[in-house]
Amino acid sequence: MPNNFRHDPSSLQHLTGSVERVTFHSEATGFFVVRAKVAGHRDLVTVTGNTPAITTGEYIECQGVWFNDVNHGMQFKTHQVKTIIPTTQEGMEKYLGSGMVKGIGPGFARRLVRFFGDAVFDVIERHPERLLTLSGIGKKRQQQITAAWAE
Repeated sequence: MPNNFRHDPSSLQHLTGSVERVTFHSEATGFFVVRAKVAGHRDLVTVTGNTPAITTGEYIECQGVWFNDVNHGMQFKTHQVKTIIPTTQEGMEKYLGSGMVKGIGPGFARRLVRFFGDAVFDVIERHPERLLTLSGIGKKRQQQITAAWAE
């Protein structure tokens, strides 16, 4: 499919789901390939498109078309994508544990979400001193987490 290929806007479909795995993302071009959990689909769906950043655990809302790639099979090619920080605790754990925030791996993300619950992002962003109330977090780790979050 040529890069300048355009679809009739009436043929665009809407897709929403949660990013389960980022297979590829180019910081230079924004091109991404992700595997997403989408309602109505038993298996994960391959979604491609362009966005400055995309992370495991985020929710995506896309406008695009289904496309059968000769080498990679059926995928949803987005023309417009909106990423949304997760609101479920499972999504928060995946998001924080994705490696995006230095100092937080999958296990520690689980501890953070279990301890702070739905307020975990608010704690990191607006009340980082509360991180010190969780055992295993000292001032150095707290500063590392808040600095990485700010980036």
